[in-house]
Amino acid sequence: MRLRTWITGEAASGAILLAAAMVALAWANSPWREGYADLVAMRVGPSALHLDLSLGTWAADGLLAVFFFVVGVELKHEFRAGGLSNPREAAVPMLAAIGGMAVPAVLYVLVVSLMGEPAALTGWAIPTATDIAFALAVLAVFGRGLPLALRTFLLTLAVVDDLLAIVVIAVFYTDTVRLAPLVAVAACLVVFRLLVTSRFARWWFLLPVALVAWWFMHESGVHATVAGVLLGFCVPATAIHGEKLPRTVAYEHRVRPISAGLALPVFAFFSAGVTVVGADVGGILSSPIVIGILVGLVAGKVIGVLGVTALITRFTRFRLPQGIGVRDLVGVGLLTGIGFTVALLVAELSFPGGEDLAAAKVAILLASLVAAALAAVSLRWDVRRARSNDMNRDGIADDINTFIGADEKGERP
Repeated sequence: MRLRTWITGEAASGAILLAAAMVALAWANSPWREGYADLVAMRVGPSALHLDLSLGTWAADGLLAVFFFVVGVELKHEFRAGGLSNPREAAVPMLAAIGGMAVPAVLYVLVVSLMGEPAALTGWAIPTATDIAFALAVLAVFGRGLPLALRTFLLTLAVVDDLLAIVVIAVFYTDTVRLAPLVAVAACLVVFRLLVTSRFARWWFLLPVALVAWWFMHESGVHATVAGVLLGFCVPATAIHGEKLPRTVAYEHRVRPISAGLALPVFAFFSAGVTVVGADVGGILSSPIVIGILVGLVAGKVIGVLGVTALITRFTRFRLPQGIGVRDLVGVGLLTGIGFTVALLVAELSFPGGEDLAAAKVAILLASLVAAALAAVSLRWDVRRARSNDMNRDGIADDINTFIGADEKGERP
């Protein structure tokens, strides 16, 4: 129980993810780097089912579906009972998420086009993604003392960001779609919904149906991880059959340790290992792909989040939650520039391999590191500054008594 609590803690899950990426980078640039490449390319699985995939593909298509199931469950709960259930409260972070995706994409396209590399335009969606685990981990460590509502704002923004990223993957990174497997996916979702809402829902009933749904999604041509989100949406977000908690909460608590402790670190291990030994590092760093991703994640994200938030709070009736001001969103905007997990996935979908994929991964890792460092500095600066009693400027005095990192008594750290 203690191990599960520790793994699912925001700081710990971010540290595990970072450690997995660092091990991959170290191995991929060591004298034994060929062993890492061979491991990633090793193929396992039954060929009769078209599942003779490399371990790297299994990590991206298989294990990452577990992460997206957790995302789907969180989204379902947020839409029904959480921060997205009230449109007036959810409007600002939802619109900020759209701005935080659109501006980086536009900047990437501009950079790549101006540098004369039209073939790299396929990577336009790479800087649009936000890594929830890393972003929340940095906020938990460096945002101690800020209103807890800021975490809710970031979580809502990141969840919407992930939902839009899933839509982008399904729409723009699917070459061919086979109708019959999609119909089979729909049938599996119906069965899964009936089982997951029944009084006798058990994992040994649900898991086989989920695996079959994942396989049919894989066969359809749509990225298999989309199945994870759809399955998550099937989980009821209200307490049923006399249970105290909604099943979205119960399932999220059960599956999150697997996602945080296994799925995400293994994916990071197989995806983050970029070999730069013997490569032209200067040429890689000056490539349009690297510059476009760096500009998109580090600058585009914060410009999009801050810009949209400033516009809608100034020219509409929508306001930020109590205790949050626009200045707080500098750190939040920088946190959304930590792309990592989903950005690495989109990079693998955008570029089939070779130098372009390596450049994209280098850019994602570098941009995520820069964004995290700048966010840490911004958050600590924000903590030290005096706060007014009406940070969101809605004319009503803020009543804030919950803070990030507060002790059990709720006292501000």
